[in-house]
Amino acid sequence: MPTALDYASELIEFDSVSSKSNVPVSEYVEYRLQQLKFEIERVEYTDGHGVAKVNVLGKLGSGTGGMAYFGHTDVVPALDWKFAEHGPFTPTVREGKLYGRGSTDMKGSIACMLAAVTELAGRPLQAPVYLCCTADEESGMHGAAQVQKNSQLFREIVQGHSRSIVGEPTSLDVVHGHKGGCSIEVTAHGIAAHSSSKSGVNANWKMIPFLAAMKQLNEELETDPKWQNTKFNPPTMTMNLGINDHNPAVNITAAKSICTIYFRAMPDINTDPILERIKSAAEANGLEYVLTFRATPFFRDPQTTFVQECLKFSAASQSRTVAYGTDAAHFYELENCVILGPGNIAQAHTHDEWIRLEDLAQGTQVYRSMLESWCLVPDGGQNPPQVALA
Repeated sequence: MPTALDYASELIEFDSVSSKSNVPVSEYVEYRLQQLKFEIERVEYTDGHGVAKVNVLGKLGSGTGGMAYFGHTDVVPALDWKFAEHGPFTPTVREGKLYGRGSTDMKGSIACMLAAVTELAGRPLQAPVYLCCTADEESGMHGAAQVQKNSQLFREIVQGHSRSIVGEPTSLDVVHGHKGGCSIEVTAHGIAAHSSSKSGVNANWKMIPFLAAMKQLNEELETDPKWQNTKFNPPTMTMNLGINDHNPAVNITAAKSICTIYFRAMPDINTDPILERIKSAAEANGLEYVLTFRATPFFRDPQTTFVQECLKFSAASQSRTVAYGTDAAHFYELENCVILGPGNIAQAHTHDEWIRLEDLAQGTQVYRSMLESWCLVPDGGQNPPQVALA
């Protein structure tokens, strides 16, 4: 019987960096789900760079309701991987930890759900189990958007009010809210020429007044309470700015200067005025403005019945919020939804990404207990015991 460690190790072996196709790793997930008798739905698309992507959804059992688990199969690049003796896609166990890209974010979590279903194989269901693995979560959540728009099983999950878990790493705490995000690209155009002449136009000079306006905006976002939400830590939108002119030499005037801006929207704050200010500042300086990404914040009242129900499976006595985002930004139709997964977000995207073997075992136990409570026919009419985490 495969364990979470087995599943996670096999998943890590797939180089599923978001810029590449996730078809191979998705076909692996599909194969494992078919082994477990899931009915399969594929939601395929081609990304903006012409790369084939696929979301895999499965359903085990009949009827509606039950439990729905959501994860993603893509990972961030590992160009600065720490270990020379093994690469980022060579799963390696050492000192109680599984190392490899995606071990925490979030192939380890998917592995826990697969292991939990495997452990319960053959036991009768009173409600269905759904499992969804998306593409491109790390690069714009395009897979989740495709699922929300085109998946029949997702429609069934929404209409059946399934208890839904997005398995991002939360140290198995119940998370009832996270920030959203807005990404903007502003471009200044110049003319490349030898800098000793007067024939060139340096795009960077055209960008500077816009940057000054962005500095002023950022200071306002960091200090004005109207742009803050104390339910989050930090309570601000943490606006981030990047600059790149791709200039090959110091004596060439830059033909193009690109400014990227990213800020994390929060519930109960209208970010439209912020976007309008950025757009107006760009246009006032003759620059191109493109809104490249926008994801809504996720928030559920922590006092709802479902959030309180999920706390029975957690060592924490209260649910919390996080500053990062998840596919839940596109799954806003899910009435009963929280973020809950094994591993600590501090290990995600690192140059030595790892997850503790203990985390994999606990994640499997938590997901198994949820399945027993929400999907399985009770044994002898008795409710199964809830898991108690150390």
